[in-house]
Amino acid sequence: MTIPDTNNPEALGLAALGWALSDQPRAERLLALTGLTPQDLRERIDDPSLLAAVIGFLESYEPDLVACADALGVSPATLVEAGRRLGS
Repeated sequence: MTIPDTNNPEALGLAALGWALSDQPRAERLLALTGLTPQDLRERIDDPSLLAAVIGFLESYEPDLVACADALGVSPATLVEAGRRLGS
């Protein structure tokens, strides 16, 4: 996976979404816990609040947050900060 621009919270959010959806059980858990639907993902892919919700989902389960950060080549704190920036 290409390392996203760490100064671009949207890029990090999109990369985190891609990572979350790459595993079916995790993708199903994302949809169940966030209330998002596949249609929401398609229609709101560029919505900062959707991307913030994805990062919030990862934050709620530290092993996923750490694994995602590792896969993206960033620190967990960088992902959390991107989520905060997207949500503000």
